[in-house]
Amino acid sequence: MGSNVSPYSQGLDKNTANYAPLSPLSFLARAADVFPERTAIIHGKQRTDYRTFYRRSRQLASALSTLGIGTNDTVSVMLSNVPPMLEAHYGVPMAKAVLHSMNTRLDAAVIAFQLDHANCKVLITDREYAAVIKEALGIAKVRPTVIDYSDPEFPQDGERLGTLDYEEFLQSGVPEFTWSLPDDEWDAITLNYTSGTTGNPKGVVYHHRGAYLLAQANVITASMAKHPVYLWTLPMFHCNGWCFPWSLSVVAGTHVCLRWVRPKPMWDLIADEKVTHLCGAPIIMSTLLNAGDDQKRELDHEVDFFTAAAPPPESVLAAMKTAGFNVTHLYGLTEVYGPAVVNDWKSEWDELPLGEQAQKKARQGVRYVALEDLTVLDPETLDPVPADGETLGEVMFRGNVVMKGYLKNPEATQKAFEGGWFHSGDLGVMHPDGYIQLKDRSKDIIISGGENISSIEVEEVLYKHPDVQAAAVVARPDEKWGETPCAFVELKPGSEASEADLIAFCRDYLANFKTPKTVVFCDLPKTSTGKIQKFALREQAKAL
Repeated sequence: MGSNVSPYSQGLDKNTANYAPLSPLSFLARAADVFPERTAIIHGKQRTDYRTFYRRSRQLASALSTLGIGTNDTVSVMLSNVPPMLEAHYGVPMAKAVLHSMNTRLDAAVIAFQLDHANCKVLITDREYAAVIKEALGIAKVRPTVIDYSDPEFPQDGERLGTLDYEEFLQSGVPEFTWSLPDDEWDAITLNYTSGTTGNPKGVVYHHRGAYLLAQANVITASMAKHPVYLWTLPMFHCNGWCFPWSLSVVAGTHVCLRWVRPKPMWDLIADEKVTHLCGAPIIMSTLLNAGDDQKRELDHEVDFFTAAAPPPESVLAAMKTAGFNVTHLYGLTEVYGPAVVNDWKSEWDELPLGEQAQKKARQGVRYVALEDLTVLDPETLDPVPADGETLGEVMFRGNVVMKGYLKNPEATQKAFEGGWFHSGDLGVMHPDGYIQLKDRSKDIIISGGENISSIEVEEVLYKHPDVQAAAVVARPDEKWGETPCAFVELKPGSEASEADLIAFCRDYLANFKTPKTVVFCDLPKTSTGKIQKFALREQAKAL
């Protein structure tokens, strides 16, 4: 009998010559080595090359290390799409810390919860958000070192909250700071919070390996050639900008920063900087298409536009194509690093009648190259549903671009990974050709302007109003935002609350984007057991 030890493992071990942990940090180092003078970042009149981008990221890592920030410490940022946000995506993990990007639309209570839950040690905040951050810090238990960012291109007058200015802090660091890849590619790189659709938001932890793979998969999915020009309409706080802050370094592309989403600046940047790619929610398409004639620009090149949320109507797709944009539909969740599913268009579908093309475009699609498996299963038995385009099941994911889990929440993590799959909570069907299509959301999530809104959260606020007897909230289609919350309300006998009264009441408890935009007073349709029939209300909302 021979030895049980395989000759393919005997003496063939990992060592520094043949193995390195995967991390997207290596992308920037390479881009700076190979294309040091290539423009990496455009912000207003500022232009930063890759040599400087890399140096500044290392300075940030050095300055953080001097503060005592190290392995698994959390650095939170409240920033719009500005250069420091890009620097943080490299500098924070170079210091072995974890980057926590916060949604700039959150209210103070949620921000405070996140700062405490993440045990934030350093907070980098834009002066534009000084008021809400000041309020949040007054609520939070943690006392992070606060660093204020003053935008030199677009000055903000919010008050200084800390003793350190970002630029001064950065200059205290060493540009040649020696950093290293993570000890383990499974180490945490970022923390992103869900929208808190049931209770407090959950902290989704990404690892270096997943970020490395998804960043490269973006390049492949987007067919990015060398030196693309990417316009930042998608907020970088959204799943770390769907990992595109790291993707652009793979191909030494140019980040075109955009502090605010406004039609004229977008059109001007797309035309003048020859933007090749951008991502965003359907509202970005509406903003571009509905711009005035004095704001729009003629394009002499095609722009690839990647959108998530609800698939755009055929009329919008046609208008975008006429305007010079090629639209591709993506799907994903915070737990899978953003987009992990793409509606991979097949050339033979171009020959189909427009109606059939629209049906194809309405599907979410197939797995990213970095995702190992995507399927639709019976949530109870975990058996595959028939691939008939009709049988409902839960969309499930498996692979290297699925999160590590939920921070400090083992019960939710175990539930999410039950049976060896990540359970998305989205209900869908599998078509015979292997493309999936969402049909409903098990938690009645409303997606407005790319932001998730829980109908349950809004209903709980409505029930606090003394005149409300019963309430149900569903999505109402909206040309600008994709969807907005629509509330159906039964008032208590003798009550005279108006639509304006209830909307104002909700604003006291909810972030503005979560507040219902429409209130309908009616007797709510119910089943024999008293359960409100939301499917009937959705149909009513569509007809409004």
